[in-house]
Amino acid sequence: MRLRKVPCALTIAGSDSGGGAGIEADLKTFAALQVYGTCAITAVTAQDTREVYAIFPMPADVVKKQVETVLADFQISALKTGMLYTQENVDAVANLIGKSRMKIVVDTVFAAGSGKKLILDDALDALLRQLMPKALVVTPNIPEAEIITGAKIATVDDMKDAAVSIAKLGPKAVVIKGGHLKGKIVTDIFYFRNKFQSYTKPRIEVKAHGSGCTFSAAITAYLAKELGVSRAIAMAEQFMKDALIHTLNVGEGRTPANPMALLYNEAEKFRVIEEIAAAVRMIENSPEFAPYIPEVGTQVGMALPYASWPHDVAAIEGRIIRLADRAKTVGLIRFGASSHIARVILTAMRYDPNFRAAINIRYVPELISSFKSLKFIVSSFDRKLELPEVKVVEGGTLAWGVEQAIKKTKGMPTVIFDLGEVGKEPMIRVLGKTATEVVLKSFSAINALKGKHGKRQR
Repeated sequence: MRLRKVPCALTIAGSDSGGGAGIEADLKTFAALQVYGTCAITAVTAQDTREVYAIFPMPADVVKKQVETVLADFQISALKTGMLYTQENVDAVANLIGKSRMKIVVDTVFAAGSGKKLILDDALDALLRQLMPKALVVTPNIPEAEIITGAKIATVDDMKDAAVSIAKLGPKAVVIKGGHLKGKIVTDIFYFRNKFQSYTKPRIEVKAHGSGCTFSAAITAYLAKELGVSRAIAMAEQFMKDALIHTLNVGEGRTPANPMALLYNEAEKFRVIEEIAAAVRMIENSPEFAPYIPEVGTQVGMALPYASWPHDVAAIEGRIIRLADRAKTVGLIRFGASSHIARVILTAMRYDPNFRAAINIRYVPELISSFKSLKFIVSSFDRKLELPEVKVVEGGTLAWGVEQAIKKTKGMPTVIFDLGEVGKEPMIRVLGKTATEVVLKSFSAINALKGKHGKRQR
């Protein structure tokens, strides 16, 4: 039996009974990034997605014993601190980690999203004096950076000034999270070795819970994996995009960030490839499909469960073409192979995440009637109604068209078609949960039409 050595990280933070922040979010993030997580609990909270109702701080000697026990047995190369709450806990943690060579991330947890204070006033002062100078990275949001610096932050330049001021307290690197500034674009400022790096991304319109914990835990995990500071920050920024896009609707208040989205996607990659391969075999072994391959060829694709971008959708590098009276696949199956089918699937998933697959087939009016006779929900879009600013965007037409077709129906459509335009072939697109399902749906309509024509001939 071969034992696998993995990097280990430690989180020293409070416990969230709702599971969305604190220790619970940290350990999920460590696991998602293949880092073994250990913990020391500083406080137990009674909270859900709406509010923190009560806080029960751990005695400092209990926190101290937890940390000492972990450090005595595990090779901890990176740790993070979150909610410490009391001055005694700050003192205990600062004394324990002060002389270590571990990479320390300090997440300045001052208040919950609901507004509840998560640190006492004397503890805040102790954190700035004792713990901040020992940090490799600190990760305040704008309200926290304003408390630390005593200065109002209203612009990105203000964020840069605040980062410089915070760095003077001792941490080697500062990340100020810009989500509290208004605007469609969110900018995070990273300050390290007298240089600034800006990370910008479109604002995700969601009131997230646990995003700060997840972000600092991701930085800690990447540092534990021996990435340099700059690389760890960049990777954590990318990790957070998926965690925030796929927040979890599990309560009545704020939606918890989803650090497991990356892990779930990685686990599904092989199955998605196998699904498409099975769908391709079905098509190639069915001569009746060949007449319904369009001139541009047929593409079949399937997305990962938490797909966000075209590279999260697998398809055929080439397409399925008609060769004599048979279907023939040209190219390998890989992720990111087709931006066109990816746009269709990603747009559908915004309305129903279960619709993760699609196939395009030749437009035949009788085939549309066949789908309708089988009680499939059929919708369409008209390319003539597309706005010029949409048309010039690569892949914009399909995203726009699928969205228009979905909005026209009461339920999620299974079949979406358009009549094309100059240079654009009319097309039918079949949506479903898996690649094999969309092929079977297509076969059902083709076979029903074939049977109908057979009856007429008799």
